[in-house]
Amino acid sequence: MAETAAALRMLAHNVRAARTRAGLSLDELGRRAQVSKGALVALEKAQGNPNFATLIRLADTLGVPVSTLLEGEPEGRVRVVSADAVAPLWNGPHGGESRLLLTTSGPAPVEVWRWRLEPGEEYPSHPHLARVVETVTVVTGRMVLVVDGTEHPVAAGQTATFDADTPHAYRGSGTETCQLIMTVHLPPTAGGTG
Repeated sequence: MAETAAALRMLAHNVRAARTRAGLSLDELGRRAQVSKGALVALEKAQGNPNFATLIRLADTLGVPVSTLLEGEPEGRVRVVSADAVAPLWNGPHGGESRLLLTTSGPAPVEVWRWRLEPGEEYPSHPHLARVVETVTVVTGRMVLVVDGTEHPVAAGQTATFDADTPHAYRGSGTETCQLIMTVHLPPTAGGTG
């Protein structure tokens, strides 16, 4: 319980700091991210419990990686993260989940995600900002990657990549659990090299 409260305080601090850096009022951030002002007020007071889609909309609107809203200060030159040490950001109805393991530093950060999809589970994602690219590597099982309404089967040992500025979804297929590693390549930050 203490870990959850600490995570909410960190999230509240990071959202408020990112909103302040962006020069946005609560009203303006809420309008742009399609999140109610009441939910934002609660979130910034560490009383909210936003879902995964809300975190993505806030991060996209603020122009930061999702992990910027969730993480504390970097721990050092090398970070080793155990998936069990990171809380799931999405839980599927049949036991699937996604965990944001870490985000690399530098002018063009990369988010590293670990996903588990049970057969038939689907996670639909809204379009991301322009120049965001996702890469999905299936480790075990099979999935269907749906990009802009077109289905693309991806099996263990295969990798798919796509521009994520269009509607997309991930769906477990076959009869066994699909485990995958996803990287989200974010556009260079202001002051970056590209």
